[in-house]
Amino acid sequence: MPQPGELPYKGDTVIGNDVWIGYDSLIMPGVKIGDGAIISSRSVVVADVAPYTVVGGNPAKLIRQRFDAETIAELEAIAWWDWPIEKITRHLPVIVAGDVGALRACADA
Repeated sequence: MPQPGELPYKGDTVIGNDVWIGYDSLIMPGVKIGDGAIISSRSVVVADVAPYTVVGGNPAKLIRQRFDAETIAELEAIAWWDWPIEKITRHLPVIVAGDVGALRACADA
């Protein structure tokens, strides 16, 4: 049995905000999953996943981007998950509606 410190350190595994991880997926050590990413069921994630990207398979590969680059940048700038819980609760219908313009208006309010 290896002793602590004998195995290579791969770094921390970091899961972003608003991420969906499918059933029975495996995320390897040191991988970073970007905000809004989707990992399909039974995927083996061995490399970093960009924000708002859908990946799947073994090893997990890009399936598609959820939004265009401009929308992804806008969503990351809004970062609704960092809002106070009261603000999230108040604007929950807008958060789940998928209207980025309305979400931006809530962020600026």
